Amino acid sequence: MEVLAARVLLHPVDMERSLAFYRDVLGLAVAREFPGGTVFFLGGGHLELSGSVAEPAGPAVALWLQVRDLAAAHRELAGHVVREPRQEPWGLHEMWVADPDGTRIVLVEVPADHPIRRDQRTL
Repeated sequence: MEVLAARVLLHPVDMERSLAFYRDVLGLAVAREFPGGTVFFLGGGHLELSGSVAEPAGPAVALWLQVRDLAAAHRELAGHVVREPRQEPWGLHEMWVADPDGTRIVLVEVPADHPIRRDQRTL
């Protein structure tokens, strides 16, 4: 199987509220709009909001977003933080926020000396 592209799909309870969160609060740029949905740029991938559901996805769904400056993200998103920034045992700095449906968004800063920054193919 050859995967050519990928995106995360979320089906929000309230489309307008979720669009405002991802566009205005997180500041994601719109990649494409279509009747009933919007696709945002999400680093090397895409996030699509489309359709709707009566109940949120719940804790089984989370987004992992790497940011350059977690302290700056903390200041920008203070009203949406559900877990304060901290260094995890695996060495990454993480903070959790939630979208309007409660979908957890893990914001991660990778320290300069963390092994994830090394090209594992050269070891």
